[in-house]
Amino acid sequence: QVQLVESGGTLVQAGGSLRLSCAASGSIYSINAMGWYRQAPGKQRELVARITTFGTTNYADSVKGRFTISRDYVKNTLSLQMNSLKPEDTAVYYCNAVVGPGNGMDYWGEGTLVTVSA
Repeated sequence: QVQLVESGGTLVQAGGSLRLSCAASGSIYSINAMGWYRQAPGKQRELVARITTFGTTNYADSVKGRFTISRDYVKNTLSLQMNSLKPEDTAVYYCNAVVGPGNGMDYWGEGTLVTVSA
């Protein structure tokens, strides 16, 4: 079992920056990969950024060059630094952890709302 708690979501103006954090607890040593997903109103949840235990990262095309994902193994946190925010980045952002071998099992946080005003 892994518990994930996101924080950092708020209202920000377009062009601004924001940093999201996700605190992980429980069976953290079983985590294979972690990521951030988002879901805008009326849309499906989509991958924003992902990082593996080897440090390999991948990003959605829409956030490349603006967002940076990182993981702190000492503090057991996952972060998402978001720069040059756009109104279309408005969404609930969810922290995800994949636990176990193979495709693993997905764990999710409750989400944190990011609103970018024009």
